Amino acid sequence: MQFEYPFGSTPLDPDEAIDLFPSHIRNQADLNLWEEANITQAELWVNKRQRQFHMSTVLTEGFVRELHRRMFNRTWRWSGTFRKSNKNIGVDWTQISVKLNDLLLNTIYQLDHSADPIDEIATRFHHQLVWIHAFPNGNGRHARLMTDCLLMTKDMKRFSWGANYASISTDLLRTKYIDALRKADRSDYSELLSFVRA
Repeated sequence: MQFEYPFGSTPLDPDEAIDLFPSHIRNQADLNLWEEANITQAELWVNKRQRQFHMSTVLTEGFVRELHRRMFNRTWRWSGTFRKSNKNIGVDWTQISVKLNDLLLNTIYQLDHSADPIDEIATRFHHQLVWIHAFPNGNGRHARLMTDCLLMTKDMKRFSWGANYASISTDLLRTKYIDALRKADRSDYSELLSFVRA
């Protein structure tokens, strides 16, 4: 099948693209619907377990991988597996585990010791998780749900991720999100902080 990549997405390598599970998928629209159904199952898994979430279990490499696996396990053979090549974004693939564990430990420390609001800590966590780009694909969607799991460990309301921008198209919403991430790349988190609760 021919993959279509929307603005700001990460193209798959040929060896990643052949790892698509469902043989009935013929086009991007089919793939999008299939992935959406897979992610819905992961959301149900999260919702059933959210009362059991603690920083010590959620902010771990194992949980990061398991969440990605559950989001894409009916779609991609590499679900929950770190990428094995460099992309147009992200750390060198050989440094993923190191950078991810640094982020997780730093976030735990901030949640325990920082005077910063939890929304700010969670927003920075989200941005840095996207920046690491641990997986071949699905990093933005995974980082959003992972950030919501972090918020659950503190009994905080999940982010809305721009859901209240009801009057704008999906493409424009995606553009606003990516623009906010790119500003955060330059240490300006103002737009991303607004977006996550919009």
